[in-house]
Amino acid sequence: MKSSSRFRLGDLQLKILRVLWEKGAACVSDVHAALGKDKFAYTTIATMLRKMENRGLVSHRTENRRFVYSATVSESQVARSAASDFVERLFSGSLSAAVCHLLETCDVTPEELEELEKLIGQRKQTLQDEDDTQRSK
Repeated sequence: MKSSSRFRLGDLQLKILRVLWEKGAACVSDVHAALGKDKFAYTTIATMLRKMENRGLVSHRTENRRFVYSATVSESQVARSAASDFVERLFSGSLSAAVCHLLETCDVTPEELEELEKLIGQRKQTLQDEDDTQRSK
């Protein structure tokens, strides 16, 4: 599995990004409230947002003397990176081994299997179309 960008995120970083994806933009106090004021200190959230900004995961603008943060990475970029990292680290890059493991260890319904078959068929068609395009050049 290939990935152009790798985002190694801790649980808190992912929770913060989820808040920012949902809200679009938020100040530290908004993120703090969304995560539950009793779970994390305000300063922990502020520090984490600064660290995430240094890594290029979020950016900020100043509004009424407050920093308002926005995610600079999309949910799909993070999901792609996490999936790629999962396959690489746990299954030595073998997508088929990862899928086999998930099918054996998760409760998969017949409907989900049908959906997976459909997705595999669509991916096969996309790869075939790309191959045909390359040959015609």
